Amino acid sequence: MLPADVPPAAAVSTVSYSTVSYPTVSSAVSGPVSDVPSAPSGGSSSVSVLGAVSGLDASALPSFVDANRSRLESLLRQAPAAADVGRVWKLIDPAKQNVLINAAPHVVGNLEGVPYEVRGRANAIDLKQTIAGVTKTLKTEHGRAERVALQRQLQTLDNVKKALSKQDGVKRTLVSLDPSADAKASIVVGDLSTAAYVSVLVPGMYMSVGEQIEAWGKVAQEQYDLQTSTLRRILGPRGNGGTPGVAVVAWIGYQTPVLTNIGGTALATQGADSLERTLEGIRALRNGNQPYLSLFAHSYGSTAALMALERHTVTVDALALMGSPGSAAQTVAGLSVTGGNVFVGEAQMDPIVNTAFFGSDPGSPGYGAKPMGVGGAVDPLTHASLAGSSGHNEYFSVGTESMRNLAMIGIDRGDLVLAGPSRAADGTTEASAR
Repeated sequence: MLPADVPPAAAVSTVSYSTVSYPTVSSAVSGPVSDVPSAPSGGSSSVSVLGAVSGLDASALPSFVDANRSRLESLLRQAPAAADVGRVWKLIDPAKQNVLINAAPHVVGNLEGVPYEVRGRANAIDLKQTIAGVTKTLKTEHGRAERVALQRQLQTLDNVKKALSKQDGVKRTLVSLDPSADAKASIVVGDLSTAAYVSVLVPGMYMSVGEQIEAWGKVAQEQYDLQTSTLRRILGPRGNGGTPGVAVVAWIGYQTPVLTNIGGTALATQGADSLERTLEGIRALRNGNQPYLSLFAHSYGSTAALMALERHTVTVDALALMGSPGSAAQTVAGLSVTGGNVFVGEAQMDPIVNTAFFGSDPGSPGYGAKPMGVGGAVDPLTHASLAGSSGHNEYFSVGTESMRNLAMIGIDRGDLVLAGPSRAADGTTEASAR
């Protein structure tokens, strides 16, 4: 896969529009650059270019964006705090917001702190424009390698477009999109702005946007359906006024590893940076109306999630780890998870569990996580038979005990999670009572 091709940010001369003067800014970024920030900066100075928009006439905005495009794009690489972005965005009147969405859709669509409905509109524009641009370039490009790369990019973007199709009338929103060759994307099933329960799916190796975004969207849809149907069942007649909202994020916000680069944590660090920003954005935008926020992380993605939560910069309400190779944290006490509410699923014949490859074994008795059943069972609520997961890649399969238990975790009903076998101090497993 070709690296993302983002040119170095060029020097920007002083520009004056209306009565506002903008200082010269000179910055340079070398090497392949993607939209994934090196780390959340938490500062407010970098958001000043966005704040300057509020003092401009709407007619001057397109020229301002053209003159300051590198500064705007730097907001994605040196990300300001989501709360700062949200505060500044509210100062921009709707007419100017619309101009900015159309003039800089890629920036607006990926900036944490901008409302999700706005980001969805911006990313839809960015997706459409990028598809049109790649299609046009293909008509005149004759180099074989270049054509193959462009065709691959076009197929990836087309798959993102397909993954956005509604299922059963449930809204889907593209809340992040990096359309470069090393694509990244996040699609929300449900309304992330209002949902009482929000779950974020964090993938492991081989989960590229080009090949897996449609399948990952289906997993999110399945979780959405399971959570909403369980809420209706539990609430019964009390739910006549409507059940609490659910949103599930099909998140592929980092370059997932392949066999040749799975042995290190460099990509996990990138994933942790990006996931930290995503979680910070949710918490900032939902300030005053916080959802119950869960992470469901698999394989190498669980290491990225653990690394993000080890930083103690943002807290989630529940964490489920499946097929996890661990991280530096040795117990749940080292993670920003409310009340140590951590679950671990370990399937039979999964070669990754128990390895502590990246430093810890979340399934060990001393870690403090709750064993989650994934081997198959009968659902005590619906009396349906639940299939077992086997090996490393069946935790998200439809109709499994694993998916059912994740739904219980996502709606804050950990008491309804079917327990998995616990492990004794000598490493042997002990069957849990069902």
